[in-house]
Amino acid sequence: MTEKQEKILTTALQLFADKGYDATSTSKVAKAAGVSEGLIFRHFENKEGLLNAIKQCGMEKASLVIGPILEEEDPKKIIKAALEMPFCIPTDQDPFWKLLYALKWQEDIYDNSMSDPLRHKLEAAFTELKYENPAAEAELIILIIDGVATSILLRKSENQEQVLQAVLTKYKL
Repeated sequence: MTEKQEKILTTALQLFADKGYDATSTSKVAKAAGVSEGLIFRHFENKEGLLNAIKQCGMEKASLVIGPILEEEDPKKIIKAALEMPFCIPTDQDPFWKLLYALKWQEDIYDNSMSDPLRHKLEAAFTELKYENPAAEAELIILIIDGVATSILLRKSENQEQVLQAVLTKYKL
């Protein structure tokens, strides 16, 4: 990827995360990145292509966090690692996660491709641990992760460590 392409992606990510995808035009991205709008179209085809490139880069970073959980075999370690995950995301990835969470409210854009493998892994872990309703427990963990991540991204959680300990205690981890 060229330096200009990286600049376009970084700028678009920041603008999409801060101002919203719908509210950010390719001309705004071009101006902020110091490039022509035509260059954006040449490299990314259109605004949706730009968003897809951002999501692809972000997914590669996310897979570094989720990948080890998906490879884990011990069911308790799977659950513990999943619950700890939102507390371990580097802050330099905040713009990507803010954008991803904002897109959840735009149904025509958001997809579950990232959370589904984790959901299935959690369900298998709860099945192995003989929980009564493994699918519901897996969904609960996904919702906890979602809520904690939202709180962290909004900088609303002052007692993150206590929250983590409470949820780990709930699952006897």
